Amino acid sequence: MRLESGMQAPEFTLEDASGTKVALSDYAGKKVIIYFYPAASTPGCTKQACDFRDSLNSLKSAGYTVLGISPDAPGKLANFTDTESLNFPVLSDKDHAVATAYDAYGEKKNYGRTYLGIIRSTFILNEDHAVEHALYNVRATGHVSRIRKILGLDA
Repeated sequence: MRLESGMQAPEFTLEDASGTKVALSDYAGKKVIIYFYPAASTPGCTKQACDFRDSLNSLKSAGYTVLGISPDAPGKLANFTDTESLNFPVLSDKDHAVATAYDAYGEKKNYGRTYLGIIRSTFILNEDHAVEHALYNVRATGHVSRIRKILGLDA
């Protein structure tokens, strides 16, 4: 079931790039942007992560923490973080359990082929971790700009 505005975001605990466990509850009382992406170090996912990296100061100034989630193992995430100088946590959801809970894992179609995979999605949560905005099937390019507009951060 897709998450909608007003619904409570599912709790989770995942490993970050260094293998440290990170839980949504670690950010209690803070606004959080969670984005799901298919694979670290691929062109679209790199573009999206770098856009978040480059916008992080303004998102932080507006009170938001950013968390990226993919099915990649912590080692691959560490390489991605180092290579792209990411300044926010990226988390490993190897079994897709969290993506499934957020309905960001499911059937996809590409070049006439149907398969299961990560549905590029973003969730903007308030301080109580209720969903303010649930954005499914987003494009990697221009997505962070769209979030900034939704949050009123572009003048």
